[in-house]
Amino acid sequence: MNLRWEMAFSEPAGTGTIETRRSWLVAWSALGILCISLGAPLITVVALKPIAAEFGNIRSVPSLAYSLAWLGSAAGGIAMGLIAERVGVRWTVIFGAVMIAAGLVLSSLGGRIELYIGHGLFIGLLGNAGINAPLYVYVARWFDRRRGTALALIASGQAAAGTVLAPVFGHTIGWFGWRHTMQIYAAFAIVLIIPLAFLIFRQLPRAASNLGGRREPTAVVAVFGLRPHTAFALLCLASFLCCVPMAMPQGHLVAFCNDLGIPVARGSTMLSVMLAFGFMGRQLWGFVADRIGGLRTVLAGSACQIVTMTGFLLTQDEAGLFVVAATFGLGFSGIIPAYVLALRELFPAREASWRVPSLLLCSGSGMAAGGWLAGAIYDYAGFYAAAFAAGIIANLANLAIIGALVVRQSRFSAIVLAR
Repeated sequence: MNLRWEMAFSEPAGTGTIETRRSWLVAWSALGILCISLGAPLITVVALKPIAAEFGNIRSVPSLAYSLAWLGSAAGGIAMGLIAERVGVRWTVIFGAVMIAAGLVLSSLGGRIELYIGHGLFIGLLGNAGINAPLYVYVARWFDRRRGTALALIASGQAAAGTVLAPVFGHTIGWFGWRHTMQIYAAFAIVLIIPLAFLIFRQLPRAASNLGGRREPTAVVAVFGLRPHTAFALLCLASFLCCVPMAMPQGHLVAFCNDLGIPVARGSTMLSVMLAFGFMGRQLWGFVADRIGGLRTVLAGSACQIVTMTGFLLTQDEAGLFVVAATFGLGFSGIIPAYVLALRELFPAREASWRVPSLLLCSGSGMAAGGWLAGAIYDYAGFYAAAFAAGIIANLANLAIIGALVVRQSRFSAIVLAR
């Protein structure tokens, strides 16, 4: 990377801000890498029924593998975030790419145990853990004015993966089988992620001046009258609860459609539509979050999610499900980046390297629990309506917690304005 290129992308976007053209280059590169890395466990979603057929038609087997990938990614994020602080995010991303490829190959060659280890340990704990949480922290440090928009953009990695890759996986699984699809994708991930991470992820920007930009909290005594750890624990619990229902349609939509007589290829297209609207919705929610704040955006997104989640209980025809899937994508899409933005608004920047991965551990655990729970309830009840109802109950609990925090925020803001 020559000096002229570096200077061109380091031109300041405005006085007193750390945002430059390079900030957006970093954000878009992170989006591309997350799209590829988060596409790895998506193969198991699209191939849920074929994989289950090889293990006695037990859907909780591929569901658990998918859940372990999420849980591993969330659990490893704290350690990987701290490692990235020491060695640089470039190296954790490269290491993560190699581990994802190894996990896909292992999952494709063995039986049930290899499927679990490949997804939980390699794709999750060692793979996406080195990419997902470290990139949230890294990208957030390149922005101060449009941080919500940037976080929403990189959080669209999963949606972009589903939009682009779900239909592709639907066809390749039909042509080559799910095992060969995993092997092909392992090589694809290595070839694309490693060069991009090596070229783009370099040193962080210099600190912004005090002119303009988003004001960072430097020390926290209380958050809306609560102890900082209490407020943080409530945010983590809320993130777990909202991700339980979020994971259910994402992990089981293709199988749900196939149970209704809709072909796998059409179900994959429906999943792609859901995540495409999720991608578009994240950009909208990012714009909203930069104006109303992270916490209020979480509340609005969670309310939209529970309304559209109910639609899966009321609609069973193909056209109606396409509409419900699209609106669900719009509803849930802004929640996770809004949580990260809320953390950066409420807590000091120096604590981001452990607070952000800790919250993503809770949200990822919710995704894991929701994906597995839907499969387990289906194996017990024989239909998905009971699982979706359980997701709605978890969403109601999330709304109660976030609603209480928003009320406290409004009261304390009014007190500050009155002084």
